Amino acid sequence: MIMKKRRIKQWLTIFRERNSSLFILVIIIVANIVLISLSAFLVSRFVPNSSENTNFLYSLYNTLTMVFDAGCIQSIISSVSGTSLILVLICLGTILLGMITFTGAVIGYVSNIISNFIDSADMGKTKLCLYDHFVILNWNSRASEIINDLLYKQERIKIVVFSPMNKKEIEKEINERLSDTMAASLRNDGVKLKKRLTVIVREGDTFSTKQLNDICISQAKSIIILSDENMGVICKYDVKEKINNAGKGNANTIKTLVQVAQLTADENSADNQQIVVEVNDNWTLSLVERIIALKMKKGKCNIVPVAVNKVLGQILSQFSIMPELNQVYRTLFSNKGAAFYSKHLQICKNDDDFVSRCIDEKGRAAVPLTVMKVEDDVYTGYYMADEEKDYNIILSNKLKDTHFDINTNYKMSRKKIIILGHNSKVASIMDGFKSFCDEWKNAKLDIIVVDDADSLKKYNYYKEYSYVKDYKEADIYAKDTICDVINKTINDGEEDTSILILSDDMVPEEQIDTNALTYLIYVQDIIHSKGEDFDPEKVDIIIEILNPKNYDVVHNYSVNNIVISNRYISKMITQISEKKDLFDFYNDILSYDDENADAYTSKELYIKPVKDFFTKAPQKCNTREFIRGVYYSTPEDNRAVALGYVSPGSEMVLFTKEHLDETVSLTEKDKLIVFTNH
Repeated sequence: MIMKKRRIKQWLTIFRERNSSLFILVIIIVANIVLISLSAFLVSRFVPNSSENTNFLYSLYNTLTMVFDAGCIQSIISSVSGTSLILVLICLGTILLGMITFTGAVIGYVSNIISNFIDSADMGKTKLCLYDHFVILNWNSRASEIINDLLYKQERIKIVVFSPMNKKEIEKEINERLSDTMAASLRNDGVKLKKRLTVIVREGDTFSTKQLNDICISQAKSIIILSDENMGVICKYDVKEKINNAGKGNANTIKTLVQVAQLTADENSADNQQIVVEVNDNWTLSLVERIIALKMKKGKCNIVPVAVNKVLGQILSQFSIMPELNQVYRTLFSNKGAAFYSKHLQICKNDDDFVSRCIDEKGRAAVPLTVMKVEDDVYTGYYMADEEKDYNIILSNKLKDTHFDINTNYKMSRKKIIILGHNSKVASIMDGFKSFCDEWKNAKLDIIVVDDADSLKKYNYYKEYSYVKDYKEADIYAKDTICDVINKTINDGEEDTSILILSDDMVPEEQIDTNALTYLIYVQDIIHSKGEDFDPEKVDIIIEILNPKNYDVVHNYSVNNIVISNRYISKMITQISEKKDLFDFYNDILSYDDENADAYTSKELYIKPVKDFFTKAPQKCNTREFIRGVYYSTPEDNRAVALGYVSPGSEMVLFTKEHLDETVSLTEKDKLIVFTNH
């Protein structure tokens, strides 16, 4: 009964918030119906028994007549004998005076209340009554992507966006983003996703305890605190200020988190709320960690900091080395299609127990990955599947043992990387390359940076990075210099070359992605000029864009490895906001082992050529037998779980279907997607 009452209150508060004018109209209609019905009932009860037509319907008719008749003056005058002009004037004066002093005053007062109520609802000043909803505090270029990714959840989702920014602008951005997704979805499968989503936008002060309580933040399922920077700025003075303030911390994020932590740590708040907070610099991260130490306690105030620049730097460095990972992460970091899931375990407490039990005994339609200890005596298993419930699908078919000849001396091939341009994530990208070189000590990375003089000087010409073999000073207009570097690098040797094009995020709004698109035109002109003898598979172009609206322009240049960096962070935040355990998993797969580590302990996703991973081409078999064969054929200290493969032409297949119904037949040109230590 209590739950039903809560659902009714929640439905009413959502209806009031999204349709304030209609809500008032309904109240007025209902109130008038109740008032007239009550009046008719009283008239029918107190009319003399000798009178005719005393039933309720007749009384209702008379009541309506009285309501619409201006004082019933005709009946009053006709009942008085010898009516004089003075009496008529007194009656008329009384009616006019009564209309002004009573009816007019009441109508004006009620109208003012109604007007204020509608304005308050439109501005988001009324108190909501919500439970288990998502709250997004502040607004930036990643926010609409978070909302968009929640479209693909199977259950109904309620989201409250609370920001100092203009409410109408936020609503417009949300509608544009969701409309694009809905149009594509309706063309493909006819599923009306938007019906699952309820979005309420509030404009206000994120530091206000009252306003945070008005959106029921203590009863929210997840709270996402975004950094409040805009995607771009509008003039050169703003650019200079933005560059000067970069890395100096975000005081607004800290102030918002302090307020939220106080409310969610209260005993009356909901249990196990997830608080995901974006951080862009070490100063902010250090303060967030202090707040976690002070406020977080078992079952309350679960704070998860997401280091935006660090994560994007790791991702871009991994994509430069293994470009196919872009397709893999783009799918698995999303709620749409295959994804990573977690499950608390009762029995299995290590990788071998978890993986072998899944692939031997159950034959499930999910791919088991690893086990991590998240708390004292609490272990979580991670797996890949189309849906979370796929982990529980049991297939009873008998599996045959399959063995493959694995190359235990596998080494990463030499890689040449050209980096064009810069952004605020350069240091994190370089740290990602360093982390890779620390784990793969025999790996050879030859990196060439092409950038303008100011940026090269800012990073001390990359002298501290041994894998940066050269740099070339050239601004965006120095086409000949840029093209000469690209040409020379491509023509030197047989190694594969990756070209990483970075989008500068420290430019005015209208210039976002402009430099990246210019670099892309230069690169494509060079590749097209090579002729039919040139193998385009030898060069991988990875281009970062910040504004998703530029995706179609880039895609028209036949570039498959387009990295919309903001979307990666949005997808990760969305998944972490639902399951905190995924945060540790993402940290693990995005970080290579430390250079001082005695053994390979951190697992990552790798793209390994079939011809190098196997010493002999694997025979054709079903998916489950292939996964088992790879796992048991690899050494015990470096077990590998096969997640799928990438075929020439960038066709990717993930093993998330019923594993006994799908077959795997690989060629030497294919590349295997594996989850392993090294």
